[in-house]
Amino acid sequence: MPISFSAENVSMPDINRCDVIDWVKRVAAHYGKRCGDIAYIFCDDERILEVNRAFLQHDYYTDIITFDYCTGNTISGDLFISLDTVKTNSQLVGESYERELYRVIIHGILHLCGINDKGEGEREIMERCENEALAMRKA
Repeated sequence: MPISFSAENVSMPDINRCDVIDWVKRVAAHYGKRCGDIAYIFCDDERILEVNRAFLQHDYYTDIITFDYCTGNTISGDLFISLDTVKTNSQLVGESYERELYRVIIHGILHLCGINDKGEGEREIMERCENEALAMRKA
């Protein structure tokens, strides 16, 4: 299966994988992309810190790290998601854990579709795209 889900050091989150796969494909298509191999790896803060240090030389926790293996219009990548940080962030922003989890799930896909969030004005574009994508998800 081109879109896979696994968990390291955490329990698999309570998501409907078939619905997520359908949603991810629809969001990718919205940006003129198709899905190749996409691996979601749900983990804890310690694992994402290890990945951040080993591959990006960053010494901090984050909610998601996206490794981009895209070619042409086919999006592919490994998406590490820290469920610990997702929970913390949901409390900080006053969102439900579920909504924050889905926001992070699609955030990585948006990166693979070419949307960035580090440069000037890019964060606002990413947030708008996240909100549009969340509106496309079946409740």
